[in-house]
Amino acid sequence: MYESEINDRLESIDTVPPGTIKRFEELTSLVEFRTALPWGEHCTECAWPTCYTTCELYDRREDGGCRLFIDGMTRIDIDEVVRPYLLKLRFKRWAKLWTVGNLARYSRQESLRKEKRNMMIGALARSAPLPRQLKSKVLGKVSYLRRCEAERASPADIPPDYFLIECYNPSDRPFNLTLSIRSRHEMPARAFQRVVQAVSGFHIEYIAVSDILQLVDLMQPFEVEIVPNEADDTVLYFGFMDFAWLYPEQKAKTHSTGSPKPWKCIVWDLDNTLWHGTLIEDGRERLTLRHDLVEVIKETDRRGILHSIASKNNYADAVQVLQLWGIDKYFLYPQISWDPKSKAITTIAQLLNIGVDSLAFVDDQPFEREEVRSAFPNVAVVDTAEAGRLLSRPECQVPITEESQQRRLMYQQEKERKVVQESFEGDYAKFLRECRIEVALAKLSGENLERVYELAQRTNQMNFSGSRYPREQLAEIQQSQDHETFVIRCADRFGSYGIVGFALVDIREPRLMDLMFSCRIQGKRVEHAFLAYLIEKYSIPERRDFFANYRKTTKNEKPGKMFEEIGFECVAERDGLLSLKYPKTRLISKENIISIHGDEKEVEV
Repeated sequence: MYESEINDRLESIDTVPPGTIKRFEELTSLVEFRTALPWGEHCTECAWPTCYTTCELYDRREDGGCRLFIDGMTRIDIDEVVRPYLLKLRFKRWAKLWTVGNLARYSRQESLRKEKRNMMIGALARSAPLPRQLKSKVLGKVSYLRRCEAERASPADIPPDYFLIECYNPSDRPFNLTLSIRSRHEMPARAFQRVVQAVSGFHIEYIAVSDILQLVDLMQPFEVEIVPNEADDTVLYFGFMDFAWLYPEQKAKTHSTGSPKPWKCIVWDLDNTLWHGTLIEDGRERLTLRHDLVEVIKETDRRGILHSIASKNNYADAVQVLQLWGIDKYFLYPQISWDPKSKAITTIAQLLNIGVDSLAFVDDQPFEREEVRSAFPNVAVVDTAEAGRLLSRPECQVPITEESQQRRLMYQQEKERKVVQESFEGDYAKFLRECRIEVALAKLSGENLERVYELAQRTNQMNFSGSRYPREQLAEIQQSQDHETFVIRCADRFGSYGIVGFALVDIREPRLMDLMFSCRIQGKRVEHAFLAYLIEKYSIPERRDFFANYRKTTKNEKPGKMFEEIGFECVAERDGLLSLKYPKTRLISKENIISIHGDEKEVEV
């Protein structure tokens, strides 16, 4: 719910692109219950009421408050969404969205009734033939009673699953929003904070309530604020901004930690899924392409999610149809045969070098879905009837970076590398040298932080500490005087891999605190070369031992053997964390395969 003053400020739905309107409709199939937080405009520098006479930005509203959004809070009525309208805001300097509330739970029907009641009461209060001063008091009283109702409502016994923010950014550049949630009565109040990036276009941010509960007791009244980091004249459209309880079948599909595990690849059936009709029976002339699913594929491809095919068909015939429609380029390693689809899933995961549990499988046939589910319980299985709503799934809400938009191309380049490697006659080290692999090192910065965040969330096989850095922690690390950061880019004669790794070194000891790599560079000796570079950088000048942390898991155990291969030895173990040491007396073995550009000099390692 929003402040009553918006009720006569309307804008046509035609100002929002039709495709974006459809995106705002997607939550209706996910959200079973929600809170009904009473959002209003507020000021980051509020000193009410003295600021009304001293602040140059004060602009009087009808209720006497300060108008902090240019043109006020503009309502755009819309059907078939979890709430009956969108909110368009043009932020002034120091403006923020603010609300108080409690975890009172309402069904969609109950919340819609509350919204419409609020709209009616606000309209009556605004249209009442009252003197200006009295009308100001009436409108202020309406807002006050709404806040009191939200605070005093009884919280649900079961905590919600997520705090969700739907946002449409019509500009070409992203804006960062700071979300803060804090207790109303705890002094000093601890706060949960999260930087949310309003990317260009539509975006849903899923914030796990389990993360918020670590800092804030949501069973007591709390307050929430959303502040744009660049407020002046920023235009954003908001839809759902509430705590949400998902339908049971949606909750079952989230990661065991309570946070959704991002999908790395979606595997599609063809007949009566990607197209209407059956190729072998109807022939290609009678097939009809599902353009809505093609748009889903294109958008998830832009987000860095890969695609493949598991279809029971004749390979040449099916590929010919995909080529005819110009969409064959989107599918990596398509498995089109008469084998069980679980076998296709296994092959795709192996060829992409990703875990099976990071795949989703879309099919119209219950038998095929159950066959895959039986073989791989951790694979997300999706009925074709639900495929049009994949974009709103939490597993598809991933950071969009320069590298993610090029991910499919990078895998296609990797396929070319494998073809060349398989035809190469000679030893593997010689092949790697002829690939002319180059590594460029940079410090963690605002320009690459989002990609490092994405890397931390997605990396499993070559994540040697298990860290899943939130954006806020990366921002803190960036400012640390005791640590040095390394953002690792890689390229070879076939093309660029983009940012493939991140490392954190405590320069006081020195100790490698964290190291993670994309699996795209696995087996290319990049990780070995980088470790040799670190040892040479920190150990040789002052003749010091160099230490490293390594948390061994079943997934990173095989690539983790690089520590032993280079010459590290284990000196301690505690709670599964190994402390490794490279003695200062040991010589560094160089393979002279990879060129590393760091500290403004080039090193062959």
